Formats: sequence, structure tokens, C-alpha cells
Amino acid sequence: MSEFNIEEIAREAVEGIKKQVSDAITQVTEAKETVKAQAGETFEKVKADVADAAFTVKTEAGTKIEQAKADVADAAAKIQAQAGVAFDKAKAKATETMDDFSNEVEKSVRKVKPGDIMEGEVIAVNENGAILDLNYYATGRVPADEMSEDPSFSILRDVKIGDRFKAIVKTVDDGKGCILLSRKMADSECSWDKLSELMENGAVVTGTISDVVKSGAIMYVEGIRGFIPASKLDVKYVEDTAPYLGRTMSVKISEVDEDNRKLILSAKEILTEKYLEEQNEKINKMVVGSVVTGKVETLKDYGAFVDLGDGISGLLHVSQISEKKIAHPKAELKVGQEVKVMITAIKDGKISLSMKALIEKKEEEEEKELEEEATEYKSEYVPNNPFADLLKDYIKK
Repeated sequence: MSEFNIEEIAREAVEGIKKQVSDAITQVTEAKETVKAQAGETFEKVKADVADAAFTVKTEAGTKIEQAKADVADAAAKIQAQAGVAFDKAKAKATETMDDFSNEVEKSVRKVKPGDIMEGEVIAVNENGAILDLNYYATGRVPADEMSEDPSFSILRDVKIGDRFKAIVKTVDDGKGCILLSRKMADSECSWDKLSELMENGAVVTGTISDVVKSGAIMYVEGIRGFIPASKLDVKYVEDTAPYLGRTMSVKISEVDEDNRKLILSAKEILTEKYLEEQNEKINKMVVGSVVTGKVETLKDYGAFVDLGDGISGLLHVSQISEKKIAHPKAELKVGQEVKVMITAIKDGKISLSMKALIEKKEEEEEKELEEEATEYKSEYVPNNPFADLLKDYIKK
């Protein structure tokens, strides 16, 4: 019985093992199929991704190739354009250089004659004159006395190497291989037009008084001798012109007459404008109602002008001289007399004065003092009779 059971058990065990093996084989087969299916899907996906990537790369490469082709075409066009511009510039420069060369050759071989105006650069200078490079086969020589008409001119001070100016040919050969030139003659010819332009523009020019005469002073402008009349040297007529010698002044040009070689200058307008500005500043500092002391300058039918000092004058009208009516200021005043006046008005730079107002003011002050004294007397009065109270009441009323 026990043997029988053992065999049975063994058989059942074998069957169980077989079944497990069979199940395992089935599972392996299924797993294999699953792996195979998954591998197939993955492979197909990878193929698709590779295809997409290849398409993208191909597309981008094509775009870049087209862009590169376009860039190359643009660069080629720019290079061609630049080359054309450079060629045109080089051609123009070559033409210009040739033209300049031709001009220089023409200048160097042209025939120079007396009266021609030539321009040059100073290459040497001493007390005897200056040597000019005229860009010509010969150099130019300007003697010191042919430099300027201005007596204050100094060739060693006023002419430097490198300076350029124009000069008129006097002789083609001075005997030393140079062209003899005159700068002052050229200045004279060229300056009149410039002087006319300066006058039209109302320009202010500055110069030094080189000489004085009784009727005025001499100043050179643009190498031309100009005259400043004594009436134009200052705000007022100048009696003594001697102190003006050597003085540097700013002037305006009043008249230019090339035919008669006449140049008239004036400092009066400039000085008057400056004087009025200074006077207005001083006048603006004065106060209406203030009392000042001055001296009678002049007497007119309508009043007297009083010098208040510091260059300021005021008008004392005939009606403001006295409380009584007078026909002429000389009835009460004389030139040089010192007077005390009140400033009654300031308008448009003019000062109105009054002696009458000062008298009236003094009378008002005296009346005020009398009133104050009367009031004080009333307040201090003490009656000493039987009717004291009645009188005190009456005074208060």
C-alpha cells in the first residue's frame, strides 16, 4: 500500500513539473512575441524619426545653401560697387592730379608783368624785407618800405615765416633774380572794397592812433590811412588831441571815398552808446524825492542845467526855481553857482529838479514844527484863576 502511494505521488509530481514547464514555455513564447512586437514598433518609430531628422537636415541645409548663395551674390555686388567707386575716385583723383599738375606747370611758365597781383608765402624775413615763395620759377622780394603805409608797422614784429599775402609786381627782375613786389600797393587796391563792406555792415574795427593833428587823429585800417575828426574822437568835441597819440581805439567807418583816397572814421557812436549805458546805470540808482547838491552848468530860456556830479546833469525848469514867477533863470541863478535841489522825476534817462519843491518842503516842515509846539503848549497850559476849569474845557474844544 505504501509503495503504491509513493509512485502515485511521484507521478503527480512529475505531472505538476511538466505543467509548470509547459506554462513556463508558454510564458516565454508569449514574452518573446511581446518583445518581438515591441522591438518592431520601436524599430519603425526609430526609422520614422530618422526619416524626419533626415528631412529636417536636408531642408535646413537647402535653406542655408540658398542663404549662402544669396550672401555670396550680395557680397559680390558690394565688392563690384566698391570697386567701381574706388575706380571712379582713383580716376577723378588722377584727373585732378593731372589738372593740378597742369595748373602748376601753367603757373610756373606764365608770363608775369608789372601790375600783376601775386600771392606767396613768406620763407625768409629780416629788417630789409621779406622773400616770398610764389610757386613760380623765381621768388618774390618785398622791401621793408613796400610792406605798409602804417607808420607803426614793424616788419620784424608783424611779419612771420609762413604768413601769406598778396603783392603787386613792380619789376619782373630786381637784378638779383627776384621779382620785386609791393604789398602796400596790393593792400591799397584790395582794401577799399573791404572797407566799403565793413561800412555797410556797421562793423567795429580796432586800431592804434598813429598821429594827431589839431583837427583830429590818424588811424590806419586795412593799410589805408583814415582820419578821425576831433568831433568824432569822443562823446564831446575834443579840444586837445595830443593825449590820444598811441591810444588803441574802436571805431566805425563813416565814409569811404576811393576816388579821393579818403577814409573817415568815428569813435563817437561807440563811446556814446557806452556812455549812455553807464549814465543809465547811475541814474537808476538815484531816488525821487532825495535832496542833492550841484552846480549850475548852463542857463537857457526854459531853465537851468545842473551838474550833479559823476557826469550826471538834471534840468531845473524855470517854473521850479522860485516860488515867485521869473522871466528867465538868470534872475535867480548864475553859471557855477552851487544849488541845493530836489529830484522830482526820473524818466527816459532824464532827471527833473526843483528848488521850489525844496522851499515848499521846508515851509511844510516849519509849519509842522509850529503845530507841534502849539499842541505841546496847549497840553501843558494850567489856568490859575477862578475860571480855570471853564478855560481848560474851552482850550480842549
